[in-house]
Amino acid sequence: MQQKQFTIPNISCGHCVRTITNELTEIPGVGKVNGNPETKTITVEFDDGLSVETLLATLKEIGYPAQ
Repeated sequence: MQQKQFTIPNISCGHCVRTITNELTEIPGVGKVNGNPETKTITVEFDDGLSVETLLATLKEIGYPAQ
C-alpha cells in the first residue's frame, strides 16, 4: 500500500472533499482517502499496482486538478 498527498487548489469546503473521496474510492485499488479543506490537501492510500498518474487523471477529469 502506498500513500500520496496531493495539493488541490480548487478545494473550498467539505463538499469538495466528499466529491473527491467518492470519485477516488470508485477506482479499484484505492483504499482510503482523507481530505482537509483548510490546507487544500487530499491524502490517498492505494495499492502498489495503481499508478499516481491514474489518480491525477481522475482528479483532473472531475475538476479538481492536483498541483
